[in-house]
Amino acid sequence: MPAHLFDLKAKDVDSLVNILIDNLIHIKDETGKFLMTIPDGRIIDTKGWITGWEWTHGIGLYGMWHYYELTNKSQILKHIEDWFEAQMFGPDGSTSKNINTMAVFLSLAYVYERHGNERYVPYLDSWAEWAMYDLQKTKCGGFQHATYLTDNHEQMWDDTLMMTVMPLAKIGLLLNRPHYVEEAKKQMLLHIKYLCDAKTGLWYHGYTFDGNHNFANAFWARGNSWITIVIPEFIELLNLQPGDFLREFLIETLDSQVAQLAELQDAKTGLWHTLLDDETSYLESSAAAGFAYGILKGIRKKYLDPKYKSVAINAIKGVIGQIDGRGELLNTSFGTGMGDDLQFYRDIPLTSMPYGQAMAIMALVEFSRLYL
Repeated sequence: MPAHLFDLKAKDVDSLVNILIDNLIHIKDETGKFLMTIPDGRIIDTKGWITGWEWTHGIGLYGMWHYYELTNKSQILKHIEDWFEAQMFGPDGSTSKNINTMAVFLSLAYVYERHGNERYVPYLDSWAEWAMYDLQKTKCGGFQHATYLTDNHEQMWDDTLMMTVMPLAKIGLLLNRPHYVEEAKKQMLLHIKYLCDAKTGLWYHGYTFDGNHNFANAFWARGNSWITIVIPEFIELLNLQPGDFLREFLIETLDSQVAQLAELQDAKTGLWHTLLDDETSYLESSAAAGFAYGILKGIRKKYLDPKYKSVAINAIKGVIGQIDGRGELLNTSFGTGMGDDLQFYRDIPLTSMPYGQAMAIMALVEFSRLYL
């Protein structure tokens, strides 16, 4: 095992992952600024770790799962299981089903597959059945990006592939329900059709059939990073083999995006602007972590040309440069709804969030595989 790669020491990278995790499990909203009051009067903590259930926690869990898969450290599994124990089996029980709250079930499915806790099965079953049959759909049959706050009538968002489509596919494989997997394939293709820009290969944040447009035509960085993560994950999850039409189509889609990302990466920092094609918008860290993860994994799995490795390594170094002494990934943009103009994205505040921590963890864990 090499001690260094690209001027980075293996032990230092592992230490960074551990302080990122420690920061993640201790995140709190000290000011109340990031609490979300929903129409039924409940208050959702989108930032605090053990006190809320939102997509932010779903990505946090998934980041820790990646480190657990690599290291088999029992304490990491305990962090994950403790969250499910508190949220699913605690005094408040479960929560409302929507696109974003479905995100936690990707990690739960992996935990059940590895460790077989039968208490998890009814939840996996119930939520996947909801996603398959009861989740609102747009006129084309795409998953409508319903959230705690609004149904987002006739809207499709790029976030949906990470938050609901990946969990549905995983549970379909786990519970031997191939119709879930076929629905996930369909959703991948529908989202590519309506959200991927044929000219650049980048992805718009959303599409609405109420007027048939892409809102602000925003090439939002973190939204794009979900795609860079999801496509390699989806191909691997479904074990799509060379020659499979969907595999080849997804790889071409990913390659088109990554080619453009390579052109837009900030040469000085290794990061990307929160509006990818707008240098007046701020540089953002969580998206860079997502891009680094997806590109490195795409290269490792032979989905992407190794020529993109320098892009990923520069992003890894950029992400490392944003981790402070407390283990916080700085310059992470807050979770957001759909913007009607580009200024909306420029104005999104920066704050520590579970998903920022997790995306950095995922990037560094994938980088760590180069030391093996």
